[in-house]
Parts: sequence; C-alpha cells; structure tokens
Amino acid sequence: MSLTSPKPKPKASGNRGTPPPRTPAQRKAALGLDRGGWFLLLPALIPILILSVGPLLYGVSLAFTDSQSGRTNPTEFVGLTNFADLGHDSLFWDSFRIGLVWAFCVTALQLLLALGLALLLNQNLRFRWLARTLALVPWAMPEVVVGIMWRLVYHQDAGILNATLKDLGFINENVDWLGSLSMALPAVIVVGIWAGMPQTTVVLLAGLQNVPGELREAAALDGAGIWRRFTAVTWPAIKPVIVAITALNFIWNFNSFGLVYVLTQGGPGGETRLPMLFAYEEAFKYGQFGYAAAMGLAMIAVIAVFLTLFLRKRLKEEAA
Repeated sequence: MSLTSPKPKPKASGNRGTPPPRTPAQRKAALGLDRGGWFLLLPALIPILILSVGPLLYGVSLAFTDSQSGRTNPTEFVGLTNFADLGHDSLFWDSFRIGLVWAFCVTALQLLLALGLALLLNQNLRFRWLARTLALVPWAMPEVVVGIMWRLVYHQDAGILNATLKDLGFINENVDWLGSLSMALPAVIVVGIWAGMPQTTVVLLAGLQNVPGELREAAALDGAGIWRRFTAVTWPAIKPVIVAITALNFIWNFNSFGLVYVLTQGGPGGETRLPMLFAYEEAFKYGQFGYAAAMGLAMIAVIAVFLTLFLRKRLKEEAA
C-alpha cells in the first residue's frame, strides 16, 4: 500500500475579500453620483454660506481694522492694535469675568436641576405626559417674553416675588432685585437657569431612556441601593450625553444677550454686563465696529481653548 502525501492547502491571499478594482466606466459613474450629491446640497449650503459663513468672515476681517460708524475716511487696516487695546481695557475684562461667573453658575445649576427633573420624568408616574409637556413651557417662550415676565416678577413695588416673601415674613421691605448691586446678578442667573433648563432636561431624559432597564434591575437584585444604582449604572451610561450638553450649554450661556438685555440692559453699574452686551454697546452705541469685532474674536478664541481642554480631559477619562 503506497502512502501519498496530502496536497498542501493553498495559502490565503493577503487580498482576500478586497473588491476588484473599478473599471473606468464605474469610476466615472461614481464621480457623477458625487457631483449629483453636491448639486442636491446646494440649496442648503448657499443660505449657510451667505447668512453664516459670510458674516463670520466679514466680522473677523473687521477685527483688524479701525472701522467706525459715521466716518467719512476709508477704513484702514490696523493689524493687532484692537487686540492690544483689549489687553488694557479693564471694563472688557470686568465684563468677561461677569460672563464667566454667569456661564459657570447657569450651566452647573441647569445640569443639576435638569438631571433631577429628568430622573423624575423618567419614572412611571401618573400624568407623566402632562409633566413632560409643562417642563417644555420655558423653552417654547421667546427670550423677550421671558425677560418681560420676570421683570414683572422682580418688580420692586408690584412684583409677585416681593409680595409673596412679605406675606411669608421673610422680608419686611421690598427688595429691588434688578436694581441692587448685590442682587442683580443672582436674580438674572435664576432667570437664565429657568429659561434654559428644559432643553437640558429633554436631552438628559433621552439619554436616560436609552439606559437598559435590565442593568438597573440586576443591580437591585444584587442589593444595590438607589444611589449605588445611579452611580454604577445610570451615570456611566449617560456621561457622554452630559459632557455634550454641558459643553453646548456653556457656549450658549456665555454668548447670552437677549435675556439679560431685556432684564437689566447690563445694569446696575455694569454688574450684569455680559461680554456680548459690552460688544453690542461698543458697536451700536458708540460705533466702534472694529473694536467690537475684536472683542468677539477674542471671546471665540478663549471659549475654544476652554472647550478644547474640557473635552480633552473628558475624552482621557473615557479612554481610561
């Protein structure tokens, strides 16, 4: 009986699974599809370029000029002069400090209160649909309407807040909430939290609904309490959502304008003059367009640096 050696198995090719190269006709067809896709995007891209990118580039260019209102002389390029003046402008840095206090306080308190409200609305409660609808009311109201409403609430003589506090015995005299140097900024922060909390609640509620209920049930069967289930199961699952909405809220809050303008117009004594209000006054009250554009560009740079550091830290934590 002769023994025959088994046939060697063919070696697997390194290009196994690689699609064959496309023919010139196929490449031409794909290129035509790509061009067709860009053509379909044009109706959406053109308004963005005209209404967003164009004004942004024009504002950046103004930051390097001495553009002013009512001047008969042509606008001239001044380089970094506006930014050098910003470095010595104590009023701008005061407004920047106020803006940071406003943005940090409103963003942090919005997150805490919205997280609690989202956890509550995620429970199987009666009339949950009605509570979710009512939670969106502040979000549906324009900033001007919110500002006027809260000005009436804070009114020194006819406001419901002073009347309620006096009836409860907490105060003896009416408080000028929006006209006091010590109370104006906290009062405005409360309005900012109330107005912006619904959008944070909606985002967090969507994140909570994506957390598998089986994980919480398994943790409960293992004897974990409410706090342990939240820290071990719920928080890690919604942490990416929290990072995203916190970064967006900080940008929106730092760039706030309409709400604070209606409430206090930056007063009293500049105690609520946010950076955007300061830039608005420089541009449209004093006519310093180039200087105001430099302010806006400086704020964009600072916020970009802050968000880069914040997101990098969070991404490192996620990777670890």
